Amino acid sequence: MATKTACSEIRIEVPWGHIAGQWYGDQLQRPILALHGWLDNCGTFAKLAPLLTSYRSILCIDLPGHGLSSHLPIGIQYEALEYVRTILRVMRAYNWKTVSLMGHSMGGAIAFDFAAIYPEHVDLIIGLDIITFRTYSVEDMPTVLEYLIGKNMEFNERLTDKCVAMEPPCYTMEECEHLLHESTDRSINLENCKYILERNVTRSTSHPDKYYFSRDARVKVKRRYNAPPELINEMAKRICRVSIPHLVIKGGKSRIVSNDNTALTDYLQENNKNFVMHTYPPGTHHLHLNNADAVAQIIIKFLQNYDTLRKGQHSVVKAKV
Repeated sequence: MATKTACSEIRIEVPWGHIAGQWYGDQLQRPILALHGWLDNCGTFAKLAPLLTSYRSILCIDLPGHGLSSHLPIGIQYEALEYVRTILRVMRAYNWKTVSLMGHSMGGAIAFDFAAIYPEHVDLIIGLDIITFRTYSVEDMPTVLEYLIGKNMEFNERLTDKCVAMEPPCYTMEECEHLLHESTDRSINLENCKYILERNVTRSTSHPDKYYFSRDARVKVKRRYNAPPELINEMAKRICRVSIPHLVIKGGKSRIVSNDNTALTDYLQENNKNFVMHTYPPGTHHLHLNNADAVAQIIIKFLQNYDTLRKGQHSVVKAKV
């Protein structure tokens, strides 16, 4: 059963403020860096991370604009590549030459992107219910960009307009739980919404018994590059070229739309001997939160196989020497 395990709050200074996070396990050991999904925060790993600490420590971070991390300056638009840069910032803060990545949804896509751009600096990838972002057709993309740019300008204007510089709508905690439950298409079980809300809401000063959602509204219109299939394939090739151990756990009941098409999955399975795809039939999109014990078992088995592989490679190197 998932149990509450102590973790340490961390802060990493960045030019516009700080990146917040929680470190589970041994802080003398390089951890797996865990990246949450869109509009979530590191609380998404509150049940999974403690189950992995007997094997690896886990550093869960709030991506900029989410959780307790600083919001980007007014006038800036969030974009996926800023989250790729966030991984670099964390690595430099701890002086890591290599990083192990685990990501849920958007976080898994960011891990895929980072590994494709910096394959020599990633030693494993764990993707939870995703391989990489979905893509829009070239016909749809101009309309998508028009919407994202317009809404971003609207949100930024609200931040600078003193007339509307007031608290957002506020709710009781029970109402917040139901709002989050419904907004995820009931992907998060109602009893697990509290783990996300702990870092996602702030107590109202006008109504002390109520809360408002305090993540940066601009992350709702985050811009990401729309990689065509040719670029996605090239990124996959770069990961396969160095055979990065890569686990993907899909929820059998997930309704998420991503770019995990059969051709991409087949390519990874055929060209990366260390790629593993696992489907957990009862799992929703937030299977790591609702079914933490089952997901932890799959991950630990993957990590055990990875350690066996690494030790085998080390033995080969020693034998050659």
